[in-house]
Amino acid sequence: MKFARTRLYAGALVIAALLGFGPWAGRAEAQYFGRNKVQYERFDFQVLKTEHFDIHYYPEARDAVEQTARMAERWYARLSRVLNHELSSRQIIILYADHPDFEQTTVLGGSIDEGTGGVTEAFKRRVVLPLAGSLAETDHVVGHELVHAFQYDITSGARGLGGGLPAVVSMPLWFVEGMAEYLSLGPVYPLTAMWMHDAARREELPGFSQLANPFFNPYRYGHALLAYLGGRWGDPVIGELLQAASISGSMGQAIAAVLEISPNDLIADWQTSTNGAYESLLKQTRMPEDYGRALISRDRGAGRLNIAPTLSRDGTKLVFLSEKDQFSIEMFLADAETGEVERKILKTALDPHFESLQFINSAGDWHPNSREFVFGGISKGKPILTIIDTERGKAVREFKVAEAGEVFNPAWSPDGSQIVFSASRGGLMDLYILDVESGAIRRITDDAYADLQPSWSPDGRRIAFVTDRFSTDLEGLRWGNYELGLLDVQTGAIERVATFPDGKNINPQWSADGSSLYFLSDQNGIANVYRVALADGELYQITHLAMGVSGITELSPAMSLAADMLVFSAYEGDRYTIYVIESEELLTGGPLQPPLADVSPAVLPPADRPVGDVMALVTGAGPAGERG
Repeated sequence: MKFARTRLYAGALVIAALLGFGPWAGRAEAQYFGRNKVQYERFDFQVLKTEHFDIHYYPEARDAVEQTARMAERWYARLSRVLNHELSSRQIIILYADHPDFEQTTVLGGSIDEGTGGVTEAFKRRVVLPLAGSLAETDHVVGHELVHAFQYDITSGARGLGGGLPAVVSMPLWFVEGMAEYLSLGPVYPLTAMWMHDAARREELPGFSQLANPFFNPYRYGHALLAYLGGRWGDPVIGELLQAASISGSMGQAIAAVLEISPNDLIADWQTSTNGAYESLLKQTRMPEDYGRALISRDRGAGRLNIAPTLSRDGTKLVFLSEKDQFSIEMFLADAETGEVERKILKTALDPHFESLQFINSAGDWHPNSREFVFGGISKGKPILTIIDTERGKAVREFKVAEAGEVFNPAWSPDGSQIVFSASRGGLMDLYILDVESGAIRRITDDAYADLQPSWSPDGRRIAFVTDRFSTDLEGLRWGNYELGLLDVQTGAIERVATFPDGKNINPQWSADGSSLYFLSDQNGIANVYRVALADGELYQITHLAMGVSGITELSPAMSLAADMLVFSAYEGDRYTIYVIESEELLTGGPLQPPLADVSPAVLPPADRPVGDVMALVTGAGPAGERG
């Protein structure tokens, strides 16, 4: 057993459960299991020293290392205040420029999955992580992993598993990871809230003993429960529980001693609070089947995880990712009318050429001929764009992207001659264009703002994309919301698309005539489909769901539009199902729904919480609390 706390994205734990593995061993083994770690490069590490940190990095990570150092010091100030603790020695952070480089690290034994966002060692307390592609996402990972560093330091020398291990390694994962999520994200987080909406609807919130079951995602359920503890008893109680459990060796005893309530009564109160907070939500919203039929679902022979749907331009075919065969996440081809899965078009688990499909944060795109399909991946530690002939199931072209560390969300130009894609380089996410005939690649955005999920307009003149450039303050490390931008392909000029000032606005898809953009927004706390008319900026609401339109993470693409059809993946019933909307009236949309009454969908109960230390520090409502 490897004693290192691993930060997994929410979906990586879903995958682990689906494939019969669990995160309790401190590593993610679900995707492409059985592969040994391979080193393709040697890294020339240097050290940046700050007041509390020694940050090890190499030249490819230089562009973002100073911002990361500032993030780390800000997190140190926050966490030392909330936990009333100063680390006993300088903290080491080992920084990799991208995830493929991180997977080659020699600091850790064993293989590293693409769902692993970072690792904190128990023995040496070193934090090892890749830059996440956007500075905002890197900030969260740094905060999450530093919570683990504080946990190890606070509980070192207390009762552990022997061998000098900190006591926290024997604590339940829901507490350890829930604490890291709560202290790094705060009590307002639509993704965790979505899971709680669903569990409350199904009346399947876990009991105290069930929380240890890995099928109850410890990141999401732990986050929700720790938010409840902080909201009811005050945030300092979390550090008190950590210390009490390290002495007694029992989380149940720690709860009884610190909170003066039994664990079962605590969970009953949390369940009652959660059910009550979201009861009116379910009465005011609708279910996915109210908008269209289920196209790809477990009940129809697919898996429990059906994500990244992409319609062919003629609307006859659908590519999606699924764990349908229960060995790994694979790419499948289905009939877009019937939902019948025709075949697996890429066998990544058995093909050593493909080390990753970038399945967590990316989707592919169809050529205008509705036969060829392009997607991003990793081969021999380097990013590639691969074009496959879906009818033959074979790769016909492959392009190495030496300019970047990872590639995401490629999109064809309407004439099929070019492909635009987002790529991370040194922890920064920009847009690039590939000339298919020559293989030449040019960068079309080049700054520290995050630019992702590009989509080419039908006339080929503009590219819609997601960006945080309109509201992010790089100097102050204040991260703005993800909004939509339009880039003029000829001039490079960028203009803002007026959508919603709050929440995320992602996954843009053009209408056939180029007059509108469909997109996902969680502006009211739940991710739904909207349409903006570009001529006058009028906004229309397409769906009004209780759980939401979602992929694995909050930034995962989850929608595709073509040939007067819209497909989307929805989280419900502890699974992801792909639905199709075919009604012209529904696709036109209606007026925006009024704010939900008596409920704040993204807020984790209790809803009437005071502005405690965590909320103040994470949202910027208090000292040292720049929004991150």
